[in-house]
Amino acid sequence: MRISGTFRELRTKKEGALIAYVCAGDGDTPGIVHALVRGGADIVELGLPFSDPVADGPTIQASIQRALDAGMNPDKYFAMVRNLDVDVPLVVMTYYNLIFKRGYCEKNGVDLIFLVAPTTEGSRLEDILKRGTGFLYLVSRLGVTGARADVALSTKEVLDRVKTDTPRAVGFGISSGKQAASVFKNGADGVIVGSAFVDIIASGRDVTGRLEALASELKSSMQ
Repeated sequence: MRISGTFRELRTKKEGALIAYVCAGDGDTPGIVHALVRGGADIVELGLPFSDPVADGPTIQASIQRALDAGMNPDKYFAMVRNLDVDVPLVVMTYYNLIFKRGYCEKNGVDLIFLVAPTTEGSRLEDILKRGTGFLYLVSRLGVTGARADVALSTKEVLDRVKTDTPRAVGFGISSGKQAASVFKNGADGVIVGSAFVDIIASGRDVTGRLEALASELKSSMQ
């Protein structure tokens, strides 16, 4: 199923989408992805590691470095994706440098998902709303990725400001079911969670079991 179909189905059921991020090549990626899907992830963002991840905090930076040290690169990444047998949409999450190098998405029928920050406005925002497909990634706060104890006040502000029929998913800082529920109630179509999952992978302890449990907690909070 494509991303748009997933969101249509979830809207019919009045559920929020759980979009789970992990970095490809950091640990047993196929096993990790299957655990997230078993836990309830509706979409999986597979990070394509980049050497200069300036938008990411220490948790995901470390994950990206582990993946690079293990030999992950774009060719290995796409070979891995082709062999992943899951029934949910997969998103290539990476920095624009690599996408620009490889060419644009439209000719290959791939959604191009833009990030909207609290500071994105004017003609830039208008252009994103016209060109973005799949869903819009709304950044909940200024700064870098990483689990936080609170949901930023700017989240509702961004949701109120970004008016579009394209599904809106909120990321940066969400790590618990309580936070996911709050974002969903404020009008988001889903949440994006990365650092909380990556922390579990980094720990090396009961990785698939804990990933599945956290995914289940997050998903159930938006049902």
